Amino acid sequence: MLRREFLTALAAAPLLRSDTPPLPVKLGIDLFSLRSQGWTPFQYLDYCARQHAKVVHFSEIRFIGSLDPGNLRKVRAHATELAIEVEIGMKSICPSSKMFDPKAGTAEEQISAMMDAATIVGSKIVRAVLGSADDRATAPIEKHIENTVAVLRNIRSRALDHNLKIAIENHAGDMQGHELKMLIEAAGPDFVGACLDSGNPTWTLEDPHVTLDAVAPYVLTSHVRDSAVWKTPGGANVTWVRMGEGNVDIDSYVRKYAALCPGRALSLESIVFGPRKFPYRDPKFWAAYRDIPAWDFERFEELAEHGTPRPDEPWDRPNGVVKEREDLEASLAHTKRLLNLE
Repeated sequence: MLRREFLTALAAAPLLRSDTPPLPVKLGIDLFSLRSQGWTPFQYLDYCARQHAKVVHFSEIRFIGSLDPGNLRKVRAHATELAIEVEIGMKSICPSSKMFDPKAGTAEEQISAMMDAATIVGSKIVRAVLGSADDRATAPIEKHIENTVAVLRNIRSRALDHNLKIAIENHAGDMQGHELKMLIEAAGPDFVGACLDSGNPTWTLEDPHVTLDAVAPYVLTSHVRDSAVWKTPGGANVTWVRMGEGNVDIDSYVRKYAALCPGRALSLESIVFGPRKFPYRDPKFWAAYRDIPAWDFERFEELAEHGTPRPDEPWDRPNGVVKEREDLEASLAHTKRLLNLE
């Protein structure tokens, strides 16, 4: 069977039978799913172990407590005891991004500190981001990509010395898949790859399957959640939902991810939030999106055409701390059934 035919058949397959081997990915949890819990890193690890996660993704420094070597060694020891693989991450490394924090040092200084921390805690990667959708409005996204590539090239030898890779995420509407691919190839795939997020493509007017197809060869790790997209009089709305409740065919996305990225972490980043409005009927909207290919946008519009409106889910929800856990655990249950991990 040709590879394309295999992937097509895999995506169309129903939930796996109980006697079918699990799909070849490592189930993980991105701790941004639990962002309001206020736990110690050890409490996060214990909770994730109870959910049978194999990977815990400390996507921000605040979740791991501090980069103090003594703390990192304790986290590594606790994770080892629980048979959990640790990944760590940081925010923007692009000096021209609105997200970048110059008070924390240069981009090179910040990422170097994270590489030192990764070595101590046992992470094989450092996840980082360019920025967010706001950066598309401040300059052509290619300029921000160029600045990020320059930073990455400056720390290449240090990354290779650490035997680490930098996983750049398609983050909060900053880059489409082909743009992230361009960044990775320009910086150097020998030490730079992708932290592939399945929810963020919809914030760049892109079908998540298109993003996966573009960057699959470079995937080092992932964030996975479902999305709902629907038409509005002014354009379209996007909201993030529990796994299995959206209309982007997240089940076939997960199966295709397993086929294209075997052995990589599939870490749930549960965020139930939205809608985010995209008023693309207004010509002014396109100032930040002129680089988007027409065929790519047509795929996004097709999703919206088949979507139905969803209720507003504000960022600060009543009983939000409990709801975070409920949303994550519902998404975990769906994903475990899908991967045949139950």
